[in-house]
Amino acid sequence: MQITKTAVSLTVEDVTASAAFLGKHFGYAEEMSADGFVSLAHPGGGVGVVFLRRGLEVLPEEQRHRIAAGVILAFVVEDIAAEERRLREEGVAITLPLREEPWGEKLFQVADPNGIVIELVEWARQ
Repeated sequence: MQITKTAVSLTVEDVTASAAFLGKHFGYAEEMSADGFVSLAHPGGGVGVVFLRRGLEVLPEEQRHRIAAGVILAFVVEDIAAEERRLREEGVAITLPLREEPWGEKLFQVADPNGIVIELVEWARQ
């Protein structure tokens, strides 16, 4: 099997709000969209993000009314302190303050308008 691209698909109430948040604060751009659907890509590569509106009929019946819960969308960055400052300056609420784990990993979290948790991580250098 050859995987040519990877995306995470998240079901939310307001597709437009989540897509705009990732575009404005994280540099994602729309690849395609339709009523209740948007596919986003990042110019730096990495994982694509797809938002589907809750209740969308293309989803199997047992999945239609679920929302993304318990999911953390994590982005690895190189200067986490600068990213935390930038997001604060842009008015993004920090839902988990910047911290360093005992093993050296630094992280903080924000949430998009639909409550999708986005975690920024800086891996410890060995």
